[in-house]
Amino acid sequence: MDHSYRANMGGGNGSRLGRVRPGFAAAYAPADPDPLPFREDASSRIFAFVDDLFFQAKIQETARKLNVKVEFCKAEKDLLERIKLNGEEKPSLIIFDMNNANAKPLTLIPKLKAKLKKTSVIGFLSHVQGDLKQKAHEVGCDMVLPRSAFSQNLPQLLRKHGAPEEESVG
Repeated sequence: MDHSYRANMGGGNGSRLGRVRPGFAAAYAPADPDPLPFREDASSRIFAFVDDLFFQAKIQETARKLNVKVEFCKAEKDLLERIKLNGEEKPSLIIFDMNNANAKPLTLIPKLKAKLKKTSVIGFLSHVQGDLKQKAHEVGCDMVLPRSAFSQNLPQLLRKHGAPEEESVG
């Protein structure tokens, strides 16, 4: 039997690499947003309760590329002190690693939501932690993402929330 037709389908050994099923688009990575204009006097509008070094590095590098300031906090008092230093400007976004036992996200999120009504709270966790995701929504998390989706959307989230008030409205 002649199997030469397989060579035209993405591999002479019958592999499925390179083929896309009809009606399904090939996966693509969204383009990173443009960086914000650099401002020396910019205060942090994004705070993160993340103790995972991999995600800390990922957030820091993405923020650096976008000219966005992100501050990492270990406890509620750290965040409240830094907010006082910012003056009237409240945080735009608080990021929680829902597995950060030191921050106790399920008890801290409701306190922060009561004090900072307009601040968005985003949590991330493992995709298999459905119960924790549900609890996070119940205590006031605006968005709870699997780690992979958080990583993928990080540039857009930082750009949106890191922009000054007048620019982030749009």
